[in-house]
Amino acid sequence: MKAHEGRMTRQRFVVLEELRKIDTHPTADELYAIVRKRLPRISLGTVYRNLEYLVAVGEISRLESAGSSMRFDGTASKHQHVRCVRCGRIADFVYSLVVPPLREMKVEGFDEIVDARVEFDGVCSQCALQTV
Repeated sequence: MKAHEGRMTRQRFVVLEELRKIDTHPTADELYAIVRKRLPRISLGTVYRNLEYLVAVGEISRLESAGSSMRFDGTASKHQHVRCVRCGRIADFVYSLVVPPLREMKVEGFDEIVDARVEFDGVCSQCALQTV
């Protein structure tokens, strides 16, 4: 049992449960529409706050990309993502990468490297069919 489980409110539990049911990496607004089916009185602000909390405690991850809406991933295990360059669809992608220990990495102007993410670009099957 994780230390934060005592703070798992019903709203937070439903947000987490609904996010883990889907693999589309939804935006907060998309997840809000899904959660409202179970909790009609929940506000968008509450969904945002619960998503931020779940990111902070490591239950979910936030996917951020320049020029794109922030998306959320209910899979907490380490993995990469592939993003369609045409439609923006994101899929989980497990690929073994050899990453040097972050503590050993030195970048001028930075005291410490704390995390690394690798994202792949591709063309999803649906978009590939549209160009044939």
